[in-house]
Amino acid sequence: MIDHIGFPVSDYERSKRFYTSALAPFGYTLVMEVDQEDNGHPAAGFGRDGKPDFWIGGEGGLNAPLHVAFATEDRATVDAFYRAALAAGGIDNGAPGLRPHYHPTYYAAFVRDPDGHNIEAVCHRQM
Repeated sequence: MIDHIGFPVSDYERSKRFYTSALAPFGYTLVMEVDQEDNGHPAAGFGRDGKPDFWIGGEGGLNAPLHVAFATEDRATVDAFYRAALAAGGIDNGAPGLRPHYHPTYYAAFVRDPDGHNIEAVCHRQM
């Protein structure tokens, strides 16, 4: 079981704005922010119900993009994530739709964040 994930971003403020908008359809908000004096670099924790489980840090970007998938309860949330992420400056990496090569009800959308990371929203349920 994963408790949380974190990764560095190249422009902390830009990425914080992106994730604030892109994660809103999941009910995620900026739950906690650690300033540079406490951690050596700024960090922002996003989550629900007061629990930050998705972190970005201002130490600088990675050499290669990573992939993170957020599970949703319905396909409408996948669609809302995709629209919100694009409106926040994300780049399309796969419009919402079925991906039957994974399994028959795999409905997902993919967006590249400001650092090129592949962020996915996926619903495994039938309509």
